[in-house]
Amino acid sequence: MKQKIIDSKKYPKKCANCFYGRSPLDKTSVLCEKKGIVDPESKCRHYEYDPLKRIPAKPVINTDFKPEDFEL
Repeated sequence: MKQKIIDSKKYPKKCANCFYGRSPLDKTSVLCEKKGIVDPESKCRHYEYDPLKRIPAKPVINTDFKPEDFEL
């Protein structure tokens, strides 16, 4: 049985993260090997997750430090 390596709630299916999708320079569409030109947020039955295409969220940096935070 094939094991799922991604959680569908954490990484929703969309053509922008698909193995078959290629992003052109304008970033407003995706060139799919199976379906042609499609919307980046769409999905189809040929969807196959490619972890290298996912753009991770930027980390939140805490900037409200106090002088007490740096004392030993």
